[in-house]
Amino acid sequence: MIIFDDHKRASAVQFDRFSLSYVVYANREIVVTAGAINSPQLLMLSGIGPKEHLKSFGIPVVADLPVGYNLQDHIYAGGPLTSLGGVEGLAFVNTKYANVSDDYPDFEIHMSSATCTTDDGRGLKQYAGLTDEVYNQVYKPYATSESFSLDPVMLRPKSRGYVKLRSVNPYDHPIIDPKYFSHPEDIHLMVEGMKLSIAIGISPPFRKYNSQLFKTQFPGCESYPFLSDEYLACVARSYTATIYHPTGTCKMGPHWDRTSVVDPRLKVLGVRGLRVADASIMPTIVSGNTNAPVIMIAERTADFIKAEKTSDSIKLAAHI
Repeated sequence: MIIFDDHKRASAVQFDRFSLSYVVYANREIVVTAGAINSPQLLMLSGIGPKEHLKSFGIPVVADLPVGYNLQDHIYAGGPLTSLGGVEGLAFVNTKYANVSDDYPDFEIHMSSATCTTDDGRGLKQYAGLTDEVYNQVYKPYATSESFSLDPVMLRPKSRGYVKLRSVNPYDHPIIDPKYFSHPEDIHLMVEGMKLSIAIGISPPFRKYNSQLFKTQFPGCESYPFLSDEYLACVARSYTATIYHPTGTCKMGPHWDRTSVVDPRLKVLGVRGLRVADASIMPTIVSGNTNAPVIMIAERTADFIKAEKTSDSIKLAAHI
């Protein structure tokens, strides 16, 4: 956890290593880079977060900030063509719901030369968390067939989830509720992404290889006409997979924005000597993989720190 002095300055970090507890003190500042799940957990355990939530665990409040909210993620829905395997092809596309004034697409389609039937489900079945009922009904009939996947990834979901503490024990996993499809527009977007993927999968270039859709139906969705919007929406709600791109839980923004946790220089509001530099600071999730943007965030943070250190040195020299 982060230790603060009487002036709300982050002065030290307490951590465990090899069953021993250590406290390391900071000369200038502390930078948190634990990611969009663990950064908010660490801040809340240290007294930075929603006041009532912290009080419910008996944690002294250092700064009342909306830590843990604004959780966003890239998700895709399982369907007639689906996989969690490698990706050999990508397509950034716009559905009919895309805002033409925006400079980013609303879907990314992953093309993979594998499906959950590959190797008779060994590995991918468990990785996807598929139950025996779903695997046996949807995928197993195609276990001996050559297959490929087209996965529609929603790039700019409007749904927002949260991360909350489960307890004051840092080894207890936090409560994570992504609230996928909680915004009513997201399910319509996903259905359009699935329809685009299906259309690509049976387009002439793929039909040259005798491509065809899985005809098996997902459990619980049989009452809807196969491939209808209602059926695809049911599939999306029944089998939603993450791309593991959680962001937004320590949102960057101006100090007057009550939803902000860090300012534009990534300094945590309401305290001193503390920054967050990872995907959690993104106000809105990016339209693509988060790896490169997080590297950019780290580089920019280094620039901020170096610039401020140089400025302090100039001020000291001028004072002398």
